[in-house]
Amino acid sequence: MREQIVKMRELMKREGIDVYYVTMDDDHQSEYVGDHYREIAELTGFTGSAGKLVITMEEAGLWTDGRYFVQAGKQLQNSGVTLMKMGEPETPALEDYILSHMPEGGTFGFNGRCVACSEAEELLWKLSRKEAHVVWNRDLPDEIWENRPAPAAAPCWILSEQYAGKPAAEKLSDLRKSLAELSAEAHVISSLDDIAWLLNLRGNDVPCNPVFLSFLLLQGDRTVLYTAKGHLTEEVSAYLAGLSVEVETDTDRVYEAMEGLSAKTLLLEKEKTNYALCAAVPAEVRILDRMLPTTIAKAHKNPVEMENLKKAHIKDGVALTKFMYWFRQNVGKTPLTEWKTVEKLHELRAMQEGFIEESFTTIAAYGPNAAMCHYAPSPEQDTPIEARGLYLVDSGGQYLEGTTDVTRTWACGPCTQEEKRDFTLSVIANLRLADARFLEGTNGVALDYIAREPFWRRGLNFNHGTGHGVGFLLNVHERPVGIRYKLVPERQDSYPFSEGMFVSDEPGLYIEGSHGVRTENLLMCVKDHRNEYGQFCRFEAYTKCPMDKEALDPSYMRKEDLALLNAYHKEVYDALEAYMTEEERAWLKEACAPLPETDGANA
Repeated sequence: MREQIVKMRELMKREGIDVYYVTMDDDHQSEYVGDHYREIAELTGFTGSAGKLVITMEEAGLWTDGRYFVQAGKQLQNSGVTLMKMGEPETPALEDYILSHMPEGGTFGFNGRCVACSEAEELLWKLSRKEAHVVWNRDLPDEIWENRPAPAAAPCWILSEQYAGKPAAEKLSDLRKSLAELSAEAHVISSLDDIAWLLNLRGNDVPCNPVFLSFLLLQGDRTVLYTAKGHLTEEVSAYLAGLSVEVETDTDRVYEAMEGLSAKTLLLEKEKTNYALCAAVPAEVRILDRMLPTTIAKAHKNPVEMENLKKAHIKDGVALTKFMYWFRQNVGKTPLTEWKTVEKLHELRAMQEGFIEESFTTIAAYGPNAAMCHYAPSPEQDTPIEARGLYLVDSGGQYLEGTTDVTRTWACGPCTQEEKRDFTLSVIANLRLADARFLEGTNGVALDYIAREPFWRRGLNFNHGTGHGVGFLLNVHERPVGIRYKLVPERQDSYPFSEGMFVSDEPGLYIEGSHGVRTENLLMCVKDHRNEYGQFCRFEAYTKCPMDKEALDPSYMRKEDLALLNAYHKEVYDALEAYMTEEERAWLKEACAPLPETDGANA
């Protein structure tokens, strides 16, 4: 058992707490957080980005989703923490587990700053049946975490209109119009990417996510930004003053502002606002709980953003295609490891003008490692790549022109028939979804079947969503659109599609102990034709990088699938050939050469 779990129980016993709940959230309900907020990793050793921990005096359980089942299973060994596989029939719901371990009149503890208000209210309502006492203002892990990193406060920078496409003053004006329509006199925003988008500012407080720790309060004509002094350069301070945005450098003052709020109606989103902030709102103030207007606005990329994203994906495609060529020239000839490939891919991305950083930790996985959806190598955890089997790389970049996210799987040498079949199915699924035509207002649940049908027909499935929204030089996972086969309310990704919404297309398959495959492009929703049935939409694939024909088994493909692949490869070659050396161009031409468009025997 980990020493940290033992210490937590000692502290809980001293404080009279029967059940303590720990999330992976920061004060802003972010998906990815800085080192200061990685309490679950400190307590359990699990380093994934999604998880919830419940500690009782006798047991401890970690709830995580299908992306992390394999990884968590390994990292939790001998920790004293049981893996709870979310969505599996044998796994109890987290709330039910808490209730079953809570004695009548017992005490439940959590840090109210790191639990969403909506989640906390639901938990507390259920715990009221047991007349439980609640301690929500104690951060127990902090009391045992030695040398805990401080919250980040890196300097912010201004994203110019040539990239953002719309001035912050206009965005603020639009937001105030939305508040007036809702009869909301005040509005508080905790979501970091919403604040960054609204103000056309970017930061560096969360790795791979160019955001900065802050809160924003609008009331009447006043706009107040609560953020650390370290974020404010002279240029940024002058810029905010020009927008009539007041700055409060003691971030905790936002809680005092809530306590002293005089508005009749406050707009906030309980899913994206922490419980402590909501609890500070006076009882006489009516809370209007709904999705942030900025979330919906930023999901619709404006024409300037759309054009910039095309440029970003050309740059990213150049880097990844050069990497693919380099890999081909070296695999089986010089020693290669997963970590060495991560370093090489970063080197090639960094050569692209406007590159800032990766948009998430690069997943470079050979063989069985690729069966762990979010496996990532490191100098300490590395695997040699042999001249056989499959290699998967899921990576992306943050550029001044936008955010990229792309996955490619390719053969390192001879592959098994199963490996080729699985890879081919991922390509078929990706191409068919990208070719969809649908009425404006369709959501991702309706579209998901297009991608899963090739797998489901064969009794196969992948345990993650098919697609997620993507920000513009912001979070690589962005609400409110997504593509998945069933509604998952807490993910808030079933918003209807319309022009300008940017989403991933990433079907895959994962065979534990053997291999994993995934093929991912980013798609922009654009208008297609309009007729008496309404406005039809389609997707445009922005990602430009070859799909590996060496790992392909065309016998599983219909002639329509091959036509889609050939058309995509023509787009890739036309977009990238001018940026390649003579040797790279010759290789790229062959990699993108068309295949015969005939029905395969196994199609």
